[in-house]
Amino acid sequence: MNNDKHILVVEDDPKLGTLIKNELISNGFPVTLAKDGREAVTCFNNAVFCLVVLDINLPYMNGWEVCKHFRSTNKNIPIIMLTALGELQDKIDAFEKGADDYLVKPFHFTELLARIKVFLKRNEISAHPEAKVRVGDLEMDVDEKKVTRNGIVISLTVKEFALLALLMRNVGKVISKTEIAEKVWNINFDTGTNTIEVYINFLRNKIDKPYKKALIHTKTGFGYYIEDNVSA
Repeated sequence: MNNDKHILVVEDDPKLGTLIKNELISNGFPVTLAKDGREAVTCFNNAVFCLVVLDINLPYMNGWEVCKHFRSTNKNIPIIMLTALGELQDKIDAFEKGADDYLVKPFHFTELLARIKVFLKRNEISAHPEAKVRVGDLEMDVDEKKVTRNGIVISLTVKEFALLALLMRNVGKVISKTEIAEKVWNINFDTGTNTIEVYINFLRNKIDKPYKKALIHTKTGFGYYIEDNVSA
């Protein structure tokens, strides 16, 4: 089986789970379908997957618990949460628990497929000729998917890593929300959401908050940039 494309789908609704599985298979993705949390953990421990599509309301172990287990085992695997809970706080909770993306039911399969393809493009980052990027005491090793500041390793999700990589490869350049949405999420920017602000805050909490000097900056009305020599 091609592990580069093997997807784990965790969904307790038999009809929806089968639909997602069959659609993914028809698009060339090998799929394993788990119907509850315990089965999902067993599958995850016994095979290699490139991505997880994970429902939240599951028997035996809920999606939060399953996500926590997956993330403790593999910090880099993309996890897309599926849920009927669509409030902003629900999305923030999902991101904080280790999810990389969040899709509210009911959804169109084409949207799920588009998001999956975005995550699977992450290997293109490794193809960048500059394997290591540095801004001040912040260093990114693209090949090893490793970020350190002042020698201390910083754990990032796939989306956080992609967003930081975009900023670090454009030191001093203000990146608009539209460009971030296109290059990190591969979607048109939706002014009705604040996903980008949420992820910028995630990065700031991990990269800037523990240190005296902030590297990630906002240019109000224009976007975000990273730079070392900005006065506080």
